[in-house]
Amino acid sequence: MTVQQNRESIITASGLGKQVETASGALTILKGIDLEIAGGESVAIVGASGSGKSTLIGLLAGLDLATEGDISLDGQSLAALDEDGRAALRSNRVGFVFQSFQLIDSLTAMENVMLPLELAGNPDPAAEAAQWLQRVGLTSRVNHYPNQLSGGEQQRVAIARAFASHPQILFADEPTGNLDTATGHHIIELLFELNRQVGTTLVLVTHDPALAGQCDRFIELEGGQLLRQGTNK
Repeated sequence: MTVQQNRESIITASGLGKQVETASGALTILKGIDLEIAGGESVAIVGASGSGKSTLIGLLAGLDLATEGDISLDGQSLAALDEDGRAALRSNRVGFVFQSFQLIDSLTAMENVMLPLELAGNPDPAAEAAQWLQRVGLTSRVNHYPNQLSGGEQQRVAIARAFASHPQILFADEPTGNLDTATGHHIIELLFELNRQVGTTLVLVTHDPALAGQCDRFIELEGGQLLRQGTNK
């Protein structure tokens, strides 16, 4: 069953900008970004390399701080929170899938999925982790370590870990970037099927037109500014 989507805004950004200091002076990475993302919506952030895509997703997730403007995540201003407050907000509401998988090498697939559940105080992290590993088709690989898994299997573990905490928002940064075309296609299908079932808001960065086209909407950046946005469906 697909979870009913909430179409009220869950992420808003107003006048968002990011600058960093370099040896030659201030470098503007993002400037004047205004956007809204609705609950249950899937949005692809696209653009050429260096356009600011990964910086934008990092700001929206509260992993980094903007130098201008503000972001509201589920009604909470990120600018009003300190680092611990942003970490708590992410722990309770946000999941991540990265290009490089970000699994812990010394933990098995089961233990990698269990870890955030344990940190969140889940009363039965093993049962929850086992359920999600089954949903991504890895029941036979639960006791394998990352170096014993293929790239596609590692990304499936990462997807299970991300969804296991039942996040309201899932951020994915180039989730198929380290995979071959066929494996990437299977990961796309899995990611969107789980997302439809759970009703999570999905925000992803991608160079892959097939992946971007699966989303409800796209946001295109150029030179650190919002070039255009539109719908795919």
